[in-house]
Amino acid sequence: MSLQAPATGPITPDLEGLRRLERRLKRSLSIRAAWGRVWESLPAIIQITVAAVGAYSIAHFALGHPMPIVAVTVTITSLGFNRDARPVRVLRSILAILLGVLLASGILILFGSGVWQLVVVLLVVLVVARMLAKDLVFPVAAATPAALTVLLGSTYGGPYLRVLDAALAAVVALAVTALIPRAPGRDAARDARAASSTLLQAVGSIVDALRLGSPAAGELATQRVGKAPALIAAWTQSLDTARAVGRISPFLRRRLPEFDRSAALRTAVAASQHHLALITRRVEFMVRDGARFEGLADVVAEVERGMSLLLAPPADPAGAVAAREVLAALAARLHPDTAVAGGSAADAAVIVQLRPLVVDLLVATGLDLEAARDLLVRL
Repeated sequence: MSLQAPATGPITPDLEGLRRLERRLKRSLSIRAAWGRVWESLPAIIQITVAAVGAYSIAHFALGHPMPIVAVTVTITSLGFNRDARPVRVLRSILAILLGVLLASGILILFGSGVWQLVVVLLVVLVVARMLAKDLVFPVAAATPAALTVLLGSTYGGPYLRVLDAALAAVVALAVTALIPRAPGRDAARDARAASSTLLQAVGSIVDALRLGSPAAGELATQRVGKAPALIAAWTQSLDTARAVGRISPFLRRRLPEFDRSAALRTAVAASQHHLALITRRVEFMVRDGARFEGLADVVAEVERGMSLLLAPPADPAGAVAAREVLAALAARLHPDTAVAGGSAADAAVIVQLRPLVVDLLVATGLDLEAARDLLVRL
């Protein structure tokens, strides 16, 4: 009597179950991303709401305007959700809006409201605004309230009231920018961490590529350095916003020294990215055949250590002092003939490229340029 294994069919995955799981994951990630956007924009939402209600209340209850639509729309439009929340950007939007309202009010007084008047208003406002400003946002910001003004006609008060409402909205928007800032320090710190982390990871990949002779690590370093310019640009924008708002906001003025240190660090990080881009391309070429450069990897690891002290957390004076000690010790021996014992010509070429990088990092610690250069061993 023979024993036979029970017949079994082919094992097939539960495709429908996998599809349901995939849909749930996508829905979860989508909801999480949506709430993330809301949380990030919450300061702007609060600021715009307070400003719009404040402008309406002043115009309606204090000045007696029956329906101050322009005051509300101008406030919302001038503030907006733009990441660039500098007062000068808000003021530029306000000037565009005031220009549109003034021109539309003049045409409304002379010719009344209607379809052909709307055509005239839009043509005049767009042409004048385009002549006055180079950026493309200014004409659109001027045309929107201009069209609203001419379409409303004499409803809810005359054009003079709308000009007054627009001026009132401008004052409220600027006041709210100073008194209810959009957490620009938080945005600047977040962008600083993103840019700093990417560059630190790039330097770490350079060390791995040299120590292991890994072309993949060299390619990863190049990719990470390539991401840095966009991150540095975002950091620049948010930091410029924080510094500009800090100059007029009583709540942020005490943080101006911190923002100034971060600005100096941002400048050094931008310069470092340029040097690292050159170094990563050379290192990627050096390790293409699996060659190892362990002595050079030790040198770059010292650069990584100094950068990590300098950039984590950004703008920390204690970290800058510690980083200066590490980088100064490295600068004193950063000579192409002696930095790597028995080094090759390829080692020497990278050492030469590391010298300006170390100088820029020393400047970021608080040294002036000449003092940083003096720390380098003479060639």
